[in-house]
Amino acid sequence: MTLPTFIDVAAIPRIEHREAMQITSVESDKFAAALRALRTDDWSKPTVCQMWDVHAVAAHIVGSAAGQASPREFVRQVRTGKPLVAEIGGEFWWDGMNELQVRERATSSPEELIAEWDTLAPAALKSRTKLPRPIAKLPLLNLPEPVGRQPIAYLFDVGFTRDVWMHRVDITRAAGTEIDIDAAHDGRLVADIVAEWAGTHGQPFDLTLTGPAGGSYRAGSGGEAVEIDAVEFCSLLSGRGEATGLLSHPLPL
Repeated sequence: MTLPTFIDVAAIPRIEHREAMQITSVESDKFAAALRALRTDDWSKPTVCQMWDVHAVAAHIVGSAAGQASPREFVRQVRTGKPLVAEIGGEFWWDGMNELQVRERATSSPEELIAEWDTLAPAALKSRTKLPRPIAKLPLLNLPEPVGRQPIAYLFDVGFTRDVWMHRVDITRAAGTEIDIDAAHDGRLVADIVAEWAGTHGQPFDLTLTGPAGGSYRAGSGGEAVEIDAVEFCSLLSGRGEATGLLSHPLPL
């Protein structure tokens, strides 16, 4: 039996802007393919996201891309969505924004959502790529613990892409379609999540992630040993399921 070679989490390079935009481009194509793989009855299937079926999840992602593509649209969504936070029992400003995205596309057909994504995804990528670095570095995001205050780049470089990735998982799992996971793309996203997660709780661990996006990671010595599928690991961190031990330390995804 070959023992895994553990990577020190401190040695994982974090995803910076240039690489983030390359990853976003790939993820946008994967999300488009996931939507096109859905059958007619898949769009109404429930997902793990409370009160959202597959259509609603897709509508959220498409609406989010609209806000990323246009600063004016982003501000409109924030302002218009704000009153919805209390209405839906949400906690944060983006809860209302997300709800607005879903409501405004509730009557869109699958074909219309796909077509809108095909138009908006490249526009969103272009806008995010050109976001001036001085603005990106402004620490204006006050996110829930354990993330806390972050620069705008936290959301526009990687956060939005993680959201698309996690919801691609939600859609394919709900529909029972095949999910496209590979080491180069998905594995890089997962490794970055591992590095951030390790920094938020600061405890030692041996983490073995299985599957195409997996890897073996270590922090310190004598910590908890965990073995789990890489995608399931991210799902649990995001609150999709019951977690115990170190996995109960959340990370918004």
